[in-house]
Amino acid sequence: MNDATPEATIAETSVTTDATEVEQMPPLDEIEVPGGGGDGDFDDSVRELRPGSVVKGTVVHIDSDGILVDVGTKSEGLVRPNEISREPLSREALEAEFPVGSEIRVVVLEEDKHGVIQLSKKRADFEKAWDRVQECLKSGETVMAKVSERVKGGLVVDLGIRGFVPASHVGNGKLKNLDKFVGTEIPLKVLEVDRGARKVVLSNRIATEEEREKQKAETLSNLEEGQVRTGIIRRVTDYGAFVDLGGIDGLLHVSEMSWTRVKHPSDVVKVGQEVQVKILRLGSNEGRVSLGMRQILPDPWESVAEKYRTGDVVEGEVTRPVPFGAFVLLEGGIEGIIPNSELSHRRVARASDVVEAGQIVQVKVVDVRPDERRLTLSLRAMTTREAEPEPRVPAGGGPVAESTGNKKRKKRGRDDDEGGGSGGGGGDYRQYMRSDQFGGLTLGDMFGEMFNKTKAGGKREKRRRVEEEDDDLSDIDGDEPLDVAVADVEEDATEE
Repeated sequence: MNDATPEATIAETSVTTDATEVEQMPPLDEIEVPGGGGDGDFDDSVRELRPGSVVKGTVVHIDSDGILVDVGTKSEGLVRPNEISREPLSREALEAEFPVGSEIRVVVLEEDKHGVIQLSKKRADFEKAWDRVQECLKSGETVMAKVSERVKGGLVVDLGIRGFVPASHVGNGKLKNLDKFVGTEIPLKVLEVDRGARKVVLSNRIATEEEREKQKAETLSNLEEGQVRTGIIRRVTDYGAFVDLGGIDGLLHVSEMSWTRVKHPSDVVKVGQEVQVKILRLGSNEGRVSLGMRQILPDPWESVAEKYRTGDVVEGEVTRPVPFGAFVLLEGGIEGIIPNSELSHRRVARASDVVEAGQIVQVKVVDVRPDERRLTLSLRAMTTREAEPEPRVPAGGGPVAESTGNKKRKKRGRDDDEGGGSGGGGGDYRQYMRSDQFGGLTLGDMFGEMFNKTKAGGKREKRRRVEEEDDDLSDIDGDEPLDVAVADVEEDATEE
């Protein structure tokens, strides 16, 4: 029989229960205490944020003292204004660039006497820039940077660190004026990195060449003959202009710039000008592209038959005297020819004895052939022999007059006037009239029979004059095949 009182029984039961609970409790070091992480944990964190280490933090506050950043320690770190960036920023700029809650990278500097961890955003950016440059050196990636100044031997660029571009690696490597690059952003390839010596060498030339090669391949794959493209004039020469079509240059020959004669390409286009051009011919093997601009312009010869008729009297400007006559520019860009035989009632040895470049003349239309792109004019039809003015005085002497020998051949001279004999440049006129540019007339169409052979000395003189005049004709012949012209001019450029 159990004599224990109820109170004793309850006490005994409580003791037994407490003992059981104590036996079931885990060790104290395994018990998780809410709000734990005392001074010992903070000390460990501070030791981890050793000076010089780069950490990420969250912006919690911005004021005049700088930026407070939560870097995972008991108290926030401070980025003072002079450690935020290389350039001073206003309060508004800081708040815009580093909004509260944004994440930034900082370098740990030290813990001051008040226990505040001093941080630097500027130095973190500096180290990141070095990492970036070294990565670009390994990968060959192109980096963009702003030119900050021109120095002896090249350019200084801002990559977040100071970089140097030698003059031989700027543009094509042959530029003399490097000042124009200051303030501009240019593509660069990293050539050399020495982090210990704080040295970075870069190349703009290699970067641009690589980019142009990519553009060239892409452009060539899309080009087709007959296309109309937009390009930029890169260079103007005596024989034409080179047009940048996007990584590849095409030649716009002077003969393809206008339907009328162009004295010099610079009269039509300028460097940097944007132009519309037509693809005339592609040389896929050499990457040559022949361009035309007149093909997309209205052709004035299409309406010449409506504007000019035989017998019309028109006014024009003498553009250039040539051995066989003079060219006259009429309204609408049409250029007609006054043969020597149509310049005067007198025999004309040189067109420059009667007219000069820039002179305004009234002429009569004597022949219109639009299909052959030929318009023949007459100056003598506007005057009578009696009313005709005296010949112009040449620069070296008195007025031009018939020589004794010419008087002996007076009748033959009249035949020359009618047929354009060799003394008046008729041989060259025949070449002009038979050229590809103006269609072909036979000898009988214009002149009749040539003179009989002269003395041996006269023949040598005639041969010399014809050779000189042929050279002049080749200069004014603007409609040679473009592919031949391209080959010729590029060969000349190579020789030069």
